[in-house]
Amino acid sequence: MSRKLLGPHNKSVFSPSGAPRRSYDFRSRMNVAKSGYRVFSANSTAACTELAKKITERLGVELGKSVVYQEPNRETRVDVKESVRGQDIFIIQTIPRDVNTAIMELLVMAYALKTSCAKNIIGRGSIVCKLLASMLAKAGLTHIITMDLHQKEIQGFFSFPVDNLRASPFLLQYIQEEIPDYRNAIIVAKSPSAAKRAQSYAERLRLGLAVMHGEAQCSESDMADGRHSPPSVRNSTGHPGLELPWKQQAPFPGIELPMMMAKEKPPITVVGDVGGRIAIIVDDIIDDVEDFVATAEILKERGAYKIYIMATHGLLSADAPRLIEESAIDEVVVTNTVPHEVQKLQCPKIKTVDVSMILAEAIRRIHNGESMAYLFRNITVDD
Repeated sequence: MSRKLLGPHNKSVFSPSGAPRRSYDFRSRMNVAKSGYRVFSANSTAACTELAKKITERLGVELGKSVVYQEPNRETRVDVKESVRGQDIFIIQTIPRDVNTAIMELLVMAYALKTSCAKNIIGRGSIVCKLLASMLAKAGLTHIITMDLHQKEIQGFFSFPVDNLRASPFLLQYIQEEIPDYRNAIIVAKSPSAAKRAQSYAERLRLGLAVMHGEAQCSESDMADGRHSPPSVRNSTGHPGLELPWKQQAPFPGIELPMMMAKEKPPITVVGDVGGRIAIIVDDIIDDVEDFVATAEILKERGAYKIYIMATHGLLSADAPRLIEESAIDEVVVTNTVPHEVQKLQCPKIKTVDVSMILAEAIRRIHNGESMAYLFRNITVDD
């Protein structure tokens, strides 16, 4: 049964989203004919197809037969080339730089499979927001598997179950097996907001913790976060010649509001001793790398002799590969949730950890109605 759908190109903008040694062998338990589920790749990029193939190989099933491509006018086409009637469908979707196209591919494929009488449709994606959650539900998704959401509260946007898997076990294993003398390392949070994640890594590795605090210079975000509020220029009212005093006029006679102090961030400081240590910076996403490069320079000045960055999603936009290559950073380790093969060719410091194992096990457990608790063993809320 062949199902072909055409979806219009979406003009809207949405904000994004060495393999471990252990492996699972599900080939003895499942096969294509008797499994009752199918796995499809919703992305036209080779990196997404490769990840989907790794997952299906671990599950012992074949990758679903479908074609996803763009017409010359950039309309999205999805052609499902097999019957999915009554099957549980799992869609693998990674998010390249063209986020809008990736969203349309996922939505069009979900709708194509839904109208082909699929029993359940479970998406595995890297981007979410309230609007997208509603669109995915309308398209027919009934369950979604994510990996390290930037904000875990996003799960509440969905009207169907969300399993937010963690990449930390794989990154921790990489640290233990691939970083020589990791016992002499210290986990670094490049900002106070990343301290909880860094603390979780430090506790499980039995290592020390350092936190970067402050900023190098005034940034564009200062105005957005109210750093210079109230403004230094006193605004007058709409009546010429009438100026208000700095103390706010009281809403009721006899009440004066106190003057508010403008917020300021101190110069960058390192809370913790990194001298003579290996510094391992942990985060969930690495995209624009200027902050990471600046952090690495400061850590070098403080005496760190090697600097690693560990992150789940390696977006690595713009000049990230060049900046990393020219920086004091020794290695950037990310998972294969986002395609970054081109960036690896430009910068040999970028390494990839394969997380297809946990995605395959999540698919198997959801299809068989098994508990997902096993996948969250020793996982903290702050990961």
